[in-house]
Amino acid sequence: MTRGHLQIVVCAAGPAADVTRLVATAIQQSWTTAVTATPSAVDFIDAEAIERLTGHPVRSTYRPSGRTHRSLPVVDALIIAPATYNSVNKIALGIADNYALTTIAELIGRQVPTVVVPFVNAALAARAPFQHAVADLRDERVRVFLGTDDGWEPHPAGSGSSRQKAFPWTAALDAVTGMASGVPASSSDQG
Repeated sequence: MTRGHLQIVVCAAGPAADVTRLVATAIQQSWTTAVTATPSAVDFIDAEAIERLTGHPVRSTYRPSGRTHRSLPVVDALIIAPATYNSVNKIALGIADNYALTTIAELIGRQVPTVVVPFVNAALAARAPFQHAVADLRDERVRVFLGTDDGWEPHPAGSGSSRQKAFPWTAALDAVTGMASGVPASSSDQG
């Protein structure tokens, strides 16, 4: 028996190359999974490896017209990781200018349990638009992993490569699993 279907959206940031870690862990925990990539993230991931793990194609574009059936199961939980500065701002504003962002907008609108893990440097995270975007997403009951309580801080500019291995894939999965099962997750448990 599965926990349900976990949709994963990756954006164009270094940790995207390691999304198979999240996929494999989710499958071990009885989730079915599929991955959607923003158009820029396609070059960051190993789509063939992801497809072998999930059994689903990696989507980055809309379906061709005339196709009448859903290609993926109904979504029970959503993780957006890594989420870029650009994507976090667009998601908060409801901008849906590609397939991945349209999917995210719809799933948040359906109140699907959602976790966002930004991968941004401190200079970008200090910007008012980003801070407003994070606050707006949290107001919509989206769990944004960011800050000392989450154990995930923005990195100094130019140091993203050194932070890639520490990306909190497991903490994000634990949080969305708790949300999907109705168990509130405390920030201190998510590091």
